[in-house]
Amino acid sequence: MTPPAPGFRRLGERTLHEWAIWRLVAADFESPDGERFDRHIVRSPGAVAVVPLLFDPEGQASVVLVDQFRPAFDRSIVELPAGMRDVEGEEPELTAQRELVEEVGFRAGTMTFLTEYLPSPGLTDATMRLYVGTDLQPVPREAHGPEESHMTILHLPLDEAVRQVRAGKIVNAAAVIGLLLVADRLGVAAS
Repeated sequence: MTPPAPGFRRLGERTLHEWAIWRLVAADFESPDGERFDRHIVRSPGAVAVVPLLFDPEGQASVVLVDQFRPAFDRSIVELPAGMRDVEGEEPELTAQRELVEEVGFRAGTMTFLTEYLPSPGLTDATMRLYVGTDLQPVPREAHGPEESHMTILHLPLDEAVRQVRAGKIVNAAAVIGLLLVADRLGVAAS
């Protein structure tokens, strides 16, 4: 965990609302010059996402993505298989493996940590842990909810997925970060 910013102090917080796995809190702070202020923060258990990576016999990389309806935007968005860390005590890597099975019907023989980032630090303490799943084996999907039941599973060459990121067609943060990092690691360029 990163230490607090020098001179800022959190004085306390109170829960305003709780739902599902999130809490909305009002947190009180003091600035370096002694000014007191409060901020509303959504407390979250965080989430995980997986870049499912397949290789054809010639060694060309492809990825498995989902095109899923997102109510907040009232449209479908192309994303990595991902999900909330909503099982208390479950290790993030196991959550990533579970989401991979639920959403795209693969189990990764190897799950490698890629990075962790802060998706919206002005609003929430949520973190997103990204993994790369390789040595994929097909298994029965375990879709949960209407969005997953009706999502489209996409298999794209990695270079095509990166082209779509650069063209603004793939805009989900986890997908953008994960695809670009994996393409960089593999030396895959998309013009």
